[in-house]
Amino acid sequence: MGISKGDDVMETKLTKIGKIKLNPDNPRIVDDEKFNKLVNSIKEFPQMLDIRPIVVNADMMVLGGNMRLKACKEAGLKEVPTIKAKDLTEEQQREFIIKDNVGFGTWDWELLSAEWNTELLGEWGLELEFTFDSFDDDSYTKKIDAPKYEPSETKPNLKELVDTDKTDELIDNINKADIASNVKEFLIKSAQRHTVFDYSKIADFYTHSDKYVQELMEESALIIIDFKKAIAQGYVNINQEITDKYIEEYGNEA
Repeated sequence: MGISKGDDVMETKLTKIGKIKLNPDNPRIVDDEKFNKLVNSIKEFPQMLDIRPIVVNADMMVLGGNMRLKACKEAGLKEVPTIKAKDLTEEQQREFIIKDNVGFGTWDWELLSAEWNTELLGEWGLELEFTFDSFDDDSYTKKIDAPKYEPSETKPNLKELVDTDKTDELIDNINKADIASNVKEFLIKSAQRHTVFDYSKIADFYTHSDKYVQELMEESALIIIDFKKAIAQGYVNINQEITDKYIEEYGNEA
């Protein structure tokens, strides 16, 4: 079995798992659920490895298939199909790692930011969630000094809280359109996305409102006073590690 490459042939062969080295700089990770699915897939359909063998370099370091190799070990395999890419430069090997993984799994953004050129990642087809030059080890543990809110002396007018110009324009066009009523209803609801809220004015309005209105504003997450309540209601998505750090530093009653 082999793959033609000019006058050379890159052969696929069985290799003992113990001889293959995981790539510690591969920035691709998968969560436990997806990893378990991969392990089960290999157990149920091991032929998939013949179709997509693990790619290694001359030093038997994985270039493509880090997670597949881990899953093969978990599945109890002793040997796996491999292809050795012998003639790639170091830069080509790094490029291959990214291109082989674009579109699958979850990226380790911290490792990407520390070890990879973000401009090249974009050129290779990776849409970056974050683009930053450094990542402090204690970024999630530093205490944030939030700015102190100073309420205005007067309660703002309701019209000052929200800008509906774009929304109103869209709804007007939708109402004039000769389309089915259920489609029109859907588009009108969608147009609400273009409503712009002025949260500084909303904070002033909250300050000067009675308790019942304040409670309704909190339930709508226009104002977040109770941090943990907002998380419970689904308005704030936060990494569990950050939550644990928060509770560890400030306690459950913080």
